[in-house]
Amino acid sequence: MVTLNLEELPFSQKQAWLYHAIAPRPIAFASTIDKDGKVNLSPFSFFNLFSVNPSIVIFSTAKKLLDNSFKHTLLNVMEVPEVVINICDYNMVQQVNLSSCEFPKNVDEFIKAGFTKQNSTVVNPPMVKEAKVKLECKVIEIKSLGDEGGAGQLVIAEVLKMHVDESILDEEKKMIDPLKFHQVARMGGDWY
Repeated sequence: MVTLNLEELPFSQKQAWLYHAIAPRPIAFASTIDKDGKVNLSPFSFFNLFSVNPSIVIFSTAKKLLDNSFKHTLLNVMEVPEVVINICDYNMVQQVNLSSCEFPKNVDEFIKAGFTKQNSTVVNPPMVKEAKVKLECKVIEIKSLGDEGGAGQLVIAEVLKMHVDESILDEEKKMIDPLKFHQVARMGGDWY
């Protein structure tokens, strides 16, 4: 058995070991908006459901390693505390990956990645029309896990509305059929 002292590893090795070991991780395809109405769309593999009543999801952005700055998604939810979590499926994975590129703030990732904006019903950020599950959420807390580059910034959000495409429902149209909903998760390293 290999034993690793994570405090002694360089960031890249620590990240690689953890990314490969803790998987699969579902992907939060987060759409946000800033106070000026500029939209951001970005995937995060640090994501999950943490409570049903209240319905709480948490995703984490990380401070950039190069300059220790925040990602546009985090800056947006600090200004407008709302987010739509669009659940990624296999048909979207290549476009989702494209949206993860580091674009300048004024670039619309919906357009760059070829997604369609769909009006939300209770929050300001748009939904991704192509997503088969969409969660409209209000951000209730942002918790920093550190000040260094790579430190997680937890976005804790309450799900207000959930939209589910009928094509992924079971025969009785009462629940999601996991055999019809081909969700994508981050596996070890760059494997989805």
